[in-house]
Amino acid sequence: MIPVRSYITLLYDYLRRQKVRVALLTVTMFTSIGLMLVGPQLVRTFLDRAIDGEPTSRLIPIAVWFMVVAVLTQLFSVIATYLAEQVGWTATNEMRADLAAHVLDLDMSFHKQHTPGEMIERIDGDVTAQADFFSAFAIRVLGNSLLMVGVMVMLWLENVWVGLGITLFFLVALGVMLRIQAWAVPLWKQVRARSAELMGLIGEQLGGTEDIRGNGGVGYMMRRFTGILRSWLPDQVMGRMGFAALWGTSIFNYLVGTVLVFWLGSVFFNDGTLTLGGVYLIFSYTEMSRRPMEQIREQMERFQKAAAGISRVQGLFDERSALDTSGTALIPGGALRVEIDDVVFGYDEEVVLDRVSLDLEAGHVLGVLGRSGSGKTTMARLLTRLYDPIHGEVRLGGVEISQAEIRSLRRQVGMVTQDVQLFRATIRDNLTFFDETVPDERLHEVITELGLDGWLASMPDGLDTRLESGGSGLSAGQAQLLAFTRIFLEDPGLVILDEASSRLDPATEKLIERAVDRLLQDRTGIIIAHRLATVTRADDILILEDGEVVEYGNRRALAADPDSRLSHLLIAGMEEVLA
Repeated sequence: MIPVRSYITLLYDYLRRQKVRVALLTVTMFTSIGLMLVGPQLVRTFLDRAIDGEPTSRLIPIAVWFMVVAVLTQLFSVIATYLAEQVGWTATNEMRADLAAHVLDLDMSFHKQHTPGEMIERIDGDVTAQADFFSAFAIRVLGNSLLMVGVMVMLWLENVWVGLGITLFFLVALGVMLRIQAWAVPLWKQVRARSAELMGLIGEQLGGTEDIRGNGGVGYMMRRFTGILRSWLPDQVMGRMGFAALWGTSIFNYLVGTVLVFWLGSVFFNDGTLTLGGVYLIFSYTEMSRRPMEQIREQMERFQKAAAGISRVQGLFDERSALDTSGTALIPGGALRVEIDDVVFGYDEEVVLDRVSLDLEAGHVLGVLGRSGSGKTTMARLLTRLYDPIHGEVRLGGVEISQAEIRSLRRQVGMVTQDVQLFRATIRDNLTFFDETVPDERLHEVITELGLDGWLASMPDGLDTRLESGGSGLSAGQAQLLAFTRIFLEDPGLVILDEASSRLDPATEKLIERAVDRLLQDRTGIIIAHRLATVTRADDILILEDGEVVEYGNRRALAADPDSRLSHLLIAGMEEVLA
């Protein structure tokens, strides 16, 4: 179970960003609590003076003051609640944003181990589970705790023995609820874990709907789905048992507290220690403390969920990327020299690249060939630093990329794959990655240069036309041309095309070829491809087999050598040999 101190520490980290609101909330909350404590004092005075025979003219002002205090109490309570909601929800939204940014900074090995559905549940679901508690923390936990302290002080001032008895009772009742809460939190942590597992499965199902239905996998997926639901049920039942235990404890506490107050009131009234107004005061304060106790009990129920969620949120914040991004070296501008020196890399325990080395001059284009699984895409991932090699070095422009400032590396290396990620947003936002500083003139210039101006003119709202998620309504070629446009806007020194022309329709072939020629102009290029026409523009050729370099050299020289592997590929047909 996460300690309350850890929760409050995390809460403080976000509340300190809203100092003005928190200060106003503190003032209004203390004012509201003070007014609530004053009300019963006025009623006690009214009753005692009425019993003593005070004239009505002297009782009316007390009644008026009571009404003023009641109205002001409600007014300040409303203001405090509004501020608490503003502060709490702003804090949780910032937490959600920070968590998303943190996850995006984690290395690919982390993301390979966690499904998108699980990440959605942990970033949104776990934070939402605690949002109600977070926003109500000031009013319903801190505020009510302060009110309870104020009530106890007033009871002690009224009668020491009454104050002692009620204080002991509430301490015992609170201790019991805390013990129950400590038992229930791990149960709700398991519930949250089951929820994340379910969201992960749903994400897989939605992402693979076409394959699942087309290959008859619906029954299998539904068995997995119902299996998770069956295992989720007993966890939910046990979590609800914690709720029931707290609810039953609250009812029992109310019964015992009421009996205790009436008994103490009768004892001290009969011996003359308390007046009738004093008995009312004790009863009123005890009733007043019952509502805070009830709300604290409700918050403990929510804290069962919140603590389970916050422990998972804290655990996600504690995740550290396997990549050290503290480097400060800047990648130089312009075409980049690419050096891979004796690199070894693998996923888990399987070696994918074994002692790979190459030295590509700035401004040259390298064609990388090999069968599926030979390590071509892995090499691209190392150059973009989605992973770090186990052994060896990768240098761009003479800078070892593990020492490079990560944003500098991202600006100077651009990659286009066959699977282009398009967002449910306008064409403008998809091209600029939501960068509002890129002028439309620059966008039109690049679009025209790539020959996409005719396509853009056919869009109903031009750059403001909204695209659907995944590029629905666009051909594969159009989607990849949009990806080329992104690269143009970034103007990197190294461009990597990872089989970016493997799914193109003939209608866009000429546009693609023109775009590739323009994209590689005055830049260093690495082309991972199956198409012969794409490889013929390369200056050098690298052929991988089972993660090892089996041939590397100048394309023209290798093509002219009848004993080279490249020559064999050209004669036999590259698409057939590498299929």
